[in-house]
Amino acid sequence: MEYDVRNIYRTMSRPYPGDSRFDQRRLYGDLAWIWPLISPPEDYVEEVEQLCQVIGRFARLPVRSLLELGCGGGHNNATLKRHFSVTGVDISPAMLSLAQSLNPEVSYLLGDMRSIRLEQRFDAVLIADSIAYMCSEEDLLAAFRTAFFHLKAGGIFVTLAEQTKETFRQNSTSFSTHRAGDRDITFIENYFDPDPSDTTYEMTFLYLIRQAGVLEIETDRHIGGLFPRQTWPSKLREAGFEVEVELGELAPQVPLFAGVRLR
Repeated sequence: MEYDVRNIYRTMSRPYPGDSRFDQRRLYGDLAWIWPLISPPEDYVEEVEQLCQVIGRFARLPVRSLLELGCGGGHNNATLKRHFSVTGVDISPAMLSLAQSLNPEVSYLLGDMRSIRLEQRFDAVLIADSIAYMCSEEDLLAAFRTAFFHLKAGGIFVTLAEQTKETFRQNSTSFSTHRAGDRDITFIENYFDPDPSDTTYEMTFLYLIRQAGVLEIETDRHIGGLFPRQTWPSKLREAGFEVEVELGELAPQVPLFAGVRLR
């Protein structure tokens, strides 16, 4: 029997996938203060150093300037700034505020990675895990075109696919606990795909916040994009990158992709 999963949510009077009420992203809004506690900058150093090596190896020019689209709270930038002059763009004012506090020497701008256009061109462009919020092939292509637009000839664009159709694990759940002063936060993540025929999946986050022993529970919902692995190099070529390189994996089952702008 065929059915539209959205009708189930409507019957229960609940927001459904694709409904703007479902994609809350509170972690990037009123709960942004939690981000540095559950995902501190020091957790990013090793992977970002790997990205820096990739950028230096495959670029066709010396890399001195780098644009990060979807920079979030600036945790990648804390390492990137050791190697490059960094500019960060993000759609969340709350996350940009965190980023500027962490990296006062970095230039930050408010904008959407699908549409922002700056006057400056860069030697490298990076979109890290924030690319997960591109929920359609059109969005993914738009982000890649933004990267292409901002590159100098010979510059390199690097991105990664944390989730693909081939590796997605239905209903996968993980948790971690973090302490800061008298506050404990247990962060629970659940990934679920209600409709494998489309290009989205649900990320449900639960925050158990205990301060001086008093428990507060916050919930959060995010929608991410889910594409076959081959979609990534295909869209890189469509965006104008004349050379695309599949660079293996940044972490287990996390493929890394790069495109070089030759024109």
